Amino acid sequence: MSDVRNPSPSGAAPVAAPPYDALLLLSFGGPEAPEDVVPFLENVTRGRGIPRERLKEVGRHYFMFGGVSPINEQNRELLAALRKDFAEHGLDLPVYWGNRNWAPYLVDTLREIAADGHRRVAVLATSAYAGYSGCRQYRENLADALATLAEEGLPALRVDKLRHFYNHPGFVEPMIDATVAALEELPAGVRDGARLAFTTHSIPETMAESSGDPQDPARGRPGGAYVAQHLDVARLIAAAVAERTGVADRGCELVFQSRSGAPHIPWLEPDICDHLEAQHADGAPAVVMVPIGFVSDHMEVKYDLDTEAVAKAAELGLPVARAATVGTDPRFTAAVRELVLERAAAERGEAATRCAIGGLGPSHDVCAVACCPNPRAPRPAAAER
Repeated sequence: MSDVRNPSPSGAAPVAAPPYDALLLLSFGGPEAPEDVVPFLENVTRGRGIPRERLKEVGRHYFMFGGVSPINEQNRELLAALRKDFAEHGLDLPVYWGNRNWAPYLVDTLREIAADGHRRVAVLATSAYAGYSGCRQYRENLADALATLAEEGLPALRVDKLRHFYNHPGFVEPMIDATVAALEELPAGVRDGARLAFTTHSIPETMAESSGDPQDPARGRPGGAYVAQHLDVARLIAAAVAERTGVADRGCELVFQSRSGAPHIPWLEPDICDHLEAQHADGAPAVVMVPIGFVSDHMEVKYDLDTEAVAKAAELGLPVARAATVGTDPRFTAAVRELVLERAAAERGEAATRCAIGGLGPSHDVCAVACCPNPRAPRPAAAER
């Protein structure tokens, strides 16, 4: 079962979050044994007609780690941390966990939520930014799962996805600390000259351009939210690190990783390994990789950065360090609690503080029908206006 009820609060007065009676942690999922790798990749690539032999080749990085992705264990840790935070602060809200591509599957978790008597569910997706894969596709998954429950005659659920949290202080501040800590890992002789490379998942350029709410007043033009949001976070971290270390300009470059598409389709660049080569050629004494696009140290961090990028840096003779992701930092779990209470207040028609730093302000609560469109064909999505 994916739910273990929150422990009883220790000394904290119980607080409810009406209209919500449950929180769903919604994530990508990953294989947990060698025999899981190809079936997992078949789930990820369903509908694209990729042969099993090709999937075995694609999954080689999973086999390097024993066929186990770190993401499920990291989600278990986040689940426990959220329950602990909620209990310590008296928030009486059970927390469940479901995945897009591996057990516990989303539809099974929603069945469990319905069977437990809950009807109004706040949803935290483990992706901080706007974009099709990180937002709308999860809402499509929710719509599909809810349709299955309806076909099975189960009670109707209402699900509300919480807003993007990329610029919440509880996400940004742990990344600032992690970047400073990574700088300290470098040899003293290169530390002050080290440059910062802010990394995130590459996506097709067309998907990046169409990301976000076309009517978002913070953007001033349709689309482009995926890159704009990452750049805003990168600038926040770079400025704070400059203040903390006394080094005014380490650069503020957004670079990309984990490309998986066909070679003829333009994806966001530069790739982190190409960027390291360029930095080395430009005389950079060292580079700190800051994975702002990821919530935890899952496979795309462990392999693409800690394995491939580190190997490229060693080949170049370029010192590198990698900042940690937020993981279960208490500031992040507190941010999730704040996002739940903020949204609950809004649903009740009450004023609430909406924490956000940087230049873009807090994201919208409810996605527009036209934002982050499906690149293949329109599909129903939950939690939109």
